[in-house]
Amino acid sequence: MSDRILVVDDDPIQRRLLEHAISKFGFTPTCAENGQQALALLSDNKPDHFALMVLDLVMPDLDGMGVLQALRKTDIRLPVIVQTAHGGIDTAVNAMRAGAFDFVIKPVAPERLQTAIRNALKVNALEEEITRIRASKKTGHSFQTIIASSPTMTRVINLGERAAKSHIPILVEGESGVGKELIAQSIQTASERQSKPFVTVNCGAIPDNLVESILFGHEKGAFTGAGDKHVGKFQEANGGTLFLDEVGELPLETQVKLLRALQEGEIDPVGSTKPIKVDFRLISATNQDLIQLVKDGKFREDLYYRLNVFPIRVPPLRDRKDDIPALAKFFLTRFAAEEGRKNLAQIAPDAMHMLQIYDWPGNIRQLENTIFRAVVLCDGDQLTIEEFPQIATQVESYSASIIEARRAQANDQPITHPTEQTTNTAIEPSITPQAINATNSPAISANTQNPASPPETPATPITIQKGEDLWGFLRLLDQDGQLKPLANLEAEIIQKALDHYDYRMSTVARQLGIGRSTLYRKLKEYGLEDPSNEASA
Repeated sequence: MSDRILVVDDDPIQRRLLEHAISKFGFTPTCAENGQQALALLSDNKPDHFALMVLDLVMPDLDGMGVLQALRKTDIRLPVIVQTAHGGIDTAVNAMRAGAFDFVIKPVAPERLQTAIRNALKVNALEEEITRIRASKKTGHSFQTIIASSPTMTRVINLGERAAKSHIPILVEGESGVGKELIAQSIQTASERQSKPFVTVNCGAIPDNLVESILFGHEKGAFTGAGDKHVGKFQEANGGTLFLDEVGELPLETQVKLLRALQEGEIDPVGSTKPIKVDFRLISATNQDLIQLVKDGKFREDLYYRLNVFPIRVPPLRDRKDDIPALAKFFLTRFAAEEGRKNLAQIAPDAMHMLQIYDWPGNIRQLENTIFRAVVLCDGDQLTIEEFPQIATQVESYSASIIEARRAQANDQPITHPTEQTTNTAIEPSITPQAINATNSPAISANTQNPASPPETPATPITIQKGEDLWGFLRLLDQDGQLKPLANLEAEIIQKALDHYDYRMSTVARQLGIGRSTLYRKLKEYGLEDPSNEASA
């Protein structure tokens, strides 16, 4: 789902134009007729429901300044772009002091509005990331910092908050990569042990002959190579929380000692002659079916019932797809900041749709790494389908998207997708003159076309005729099988364009991505100039 933008304006024509423009930019608009309705929409939804607000300053009853002042008294923190037809330095300064992010003057060009929106969302995302990092460093991970809006994850968080209030043993179940350790850390942060140690042990990564020593410690000389006394993980977690990840991997002989530690609150270090009392909160985690392990004789039944007092199952990402947009944007903001990509702050709607319909067998860990790779690959200001080739090839409706996109670009056709509406992919900042004339309002000016000049005839799509190279309509090799010189290739491309567009020089120059003066110079340089057709330009 794209970012939701709240439009607040008492002029119905202006609301309609803004709604049209915002939809073209790739966002989801919601309109309010006045300040009171806007505040009601904000209060009736979650604080992060709307990503941004476009607010008119001059409105009857509660004006834009009143809305800004009312927002300062709430917990709602969203960037606001104010607009008015009566702009002045004093008005702009007052709006900024009241909390506005940016200020635009009616009629606002679509390019200016789009730039203001993207800058506001970019800065807001960076501020949220900084706040999240500071909170994490101060108190560790908490339930408040977990990105979760789906009902299944809301239930997980509610269970975790309840469990944090007691000392009950907890078993966190879920597939690899769903964030089981994050839930365990959040329970620790929400408990009275938040200032105490949080010790993590990956039971599956410890060699069998070292498990007891690492968990319970050992005395000096307890075995060959034990030159010093070693304090085990249970003692390290004394007073705090011990998190045993992949607890199903523990050997049977170690499970006996773990059961005694849970029942008696004491451990026996290897080589020690007396037990040691320990005070710890145990949180276990597994991605296996412990009941099946019990049936197979690989896990003690009495230990299972001791661990599984308060089970919490974390759902896989495919069962909480409503959280994918927020998670993807969170990872995008983080990695863009780490990689110094300040302008990279958006994910194209069709790319986001593809991420949402993919099953994610590796769960959140896979999504995180996928976004990281896409950020490194991206050269533009937003992530597109082309930055996710490994995902696109596994999603049936997107498997040929990259090839189709390249063909469409070569043929000068709009890139569309069978599962997406055209409006979702048209994000260029333009509003047609017809739309403005239909409303008889100059509120938003396209500024991109000259009404006095007749529209150009749409270009006929380039088709690859039978017998030509499937990778393009130019052959790169000459008759001897050698690559043609670059100048020859450029001359052939220009000649093809001239023939295809009937020597309409403006169209030819635009499609080739060069200026008309450059085109004429190259025509003369390659001997392609045709004065008889120049009048048709």
